[in-house]
Amino acid sequence: MYNHASSTGSAFPAVEFDAAIIGKLSQSGPRYTSYPTADRFQSEFGYGQFLEAVAGLRMRRSTRPLSLYIHIPFCDTVCYYCGCNKIVTKDHSKAATYLDYLKQEIDMQGRLFAGMGKLEQLHFGGGTPTYLSDRQMGDLMAHLHASFEFAPDQLGEYSIEIDPRTVSVERVHSLRKQGFNRISLGVQDFDPDVQKAVNRIQPEAETRAVIDAARDAGFRSISIDLIYGLPKQTMTSMEQTLDKVIAANPDRIALYNYAHLPHLFKPQRRIHEEDLPTPAVKLDLLALCIRRLCAAGYVYIGMDHFAKPDDELAVAQRQGRLQRNFQGYSTRAESELISCGVSAISAVGATYSQNEKTLEGYYEKLDEGRLPVVRGIKLENDDLLRRILIQKLMCNFELSIASIEQSFPIRFTEYFATELQKLKAFEEDGLLIVEPDWITVTPKGRLLIRNICMVFDRYLSQPRLGEAQPLRYSKTI
Repeated sequence: MYNHASSTGSAFPAVEFDAAIIGKLSQSGPRYTSYPTADRFQSEFGYGQFLEAVAGLRMRRSTRPLSLYIHIPFCDTVCYYCGCNKIVTKDHSKAATYLDYLKQEIDMQGRLFAGMGKLEQLHFGGGTPTYLSDRQMGDLMAHLHASFEFAPDQLGEYSIEIDPRTVSVERVHSLRKQGFNRISLGVQDFDPDVQKAVNRIQPEAETRAVIDAARDAGFRSISIDLIYGLPKQTMTSMEQTLDKVIAANPDRIALYNYAHLPHLFKPQRRIHEEDLPTPAVKLDLLALCIRRLCAAGYVYIGMDHFAKPDDELAVAQRQGRLQRNFQGYSTRAESELISCGVSAISAVGATYSQNEKTLEGYYEKLDEGRLPVVRGIKLENDDLLRRILIQKLMCNFELSIASIEQSFPIRFTEYFATELQKLKAFEEDGLLIVEPDWITVTPKGRLLIRNICMVFDRYLSQPRLGEAQPLRYSKTI
């Protein structure tokens, strides 16, 4: 019998690397920041359907906390590896126009959600949020505080992604005064040859100065983003980057797999494919990172996230409270997620909705006095069931079958008979254990959690017309 109480405890190995199994099962698949995934959103879902979802919350007198995502799409320069929705321009007047429209959207959302829950989570992403000047950021934060009721600093989680090349020590202190208490730094790799190959020259001293400033300013959490599989990366260069990252001692580390999809992301066409590590070396790089970070005392949270044992993410996972949303792993994904800005995705009630992806479309909708919702989806009961199931597996690496049967009017073994049959192959490979009341992912299976969750994804057996699945998703490992 498997000991479930120990599955997130310190005596239990968090993750095991098995190159043969990973090589065998590596395939394209979703990251499950939502279920259904964004490629399943429909154009029939628009502004009216979003208003209906909010009206439903108000009718039920929802007091769930609010989470707010703000998308700033601008960057000064292009990083060749990037797959984000961004606009590269040195014309900063474009940001002033964008901010005028963004404030309109914030006003509209603030009125819609007035009198509901407090805002407990804020995340600025991009692009490069620090593309905005200090004055513009201060003005935008004041606007947000006027539109929403923020929880106190000690309770709320208010985070911003920054490019260390765009901020001074003084700016870091200013961001803290403006209300941010968590900061995430894009590093990717410290090696000069790798930085040159991806057009992101970022001296280590510059990055360390920003980290030190964030500590001095009183930020509650400092996170670093790394990428493995970049051009010119070697085992030696990655070892040296990890030495520097571990010495910097961040609270969280996100280790992303570089997905080379030049047919989707134009900047990646500037990367020379012969400079990319081979699939075998890429797996070795991943194994090295996991080994070094775990040896340095970081807890493997899941997917691509590591955190110190006393970090909120690690604590939430131990207590079974970890969630997953569009920003990745979260301690507050039970909130209603309101997202503002071009291409941003909201999760309100049993719906997802995405804004216009172009500035022109975004501005046009707001000029009409409408929220810029362009597509979305209303979740059916089957979607809600599978969303919870996938969420539990992604966050806790185990699933109580009894708890699912208590929450939904189903017999698990009958409803998921096909899926349980498919899981047998994973069980034979030692990736999970299926018992009458539990499905438990083993340490060897944790790196392949996306593959396991794909078994429960009803939409993967319904390919969209004219779309080949491998083109839509990155590799699971």
